[in-house]
Amino acid sequence: MVVEEFLNDNKLVRHYSDCGMMLLQKETGLLYIDAIDVVPCKYTYAETDKLIEKH
Repeated sequence: MVVEEFLNDNKLVRHYSDCGMMLLQKETGLLYIDAIDVVPCKYTYAETDKLIEKH
C-alpha cells in the first residue's frame, strides 16, 4: 500500500510503499523508491510489483 507521510508542518508529503515495493508515478511513468512532493501534490502514485533492491 502507498503510504503518505506529511512533513515540515504539512508543507511536504512523502509517498512510500509499506511493503518495500517501487512506486510508479502515474502522470510520468517514472519509478521511485519514495517520493517527496510539495503540498498540494499534483502527482499520484501506485505500488508496483517490483521489489526495492537492497545493496
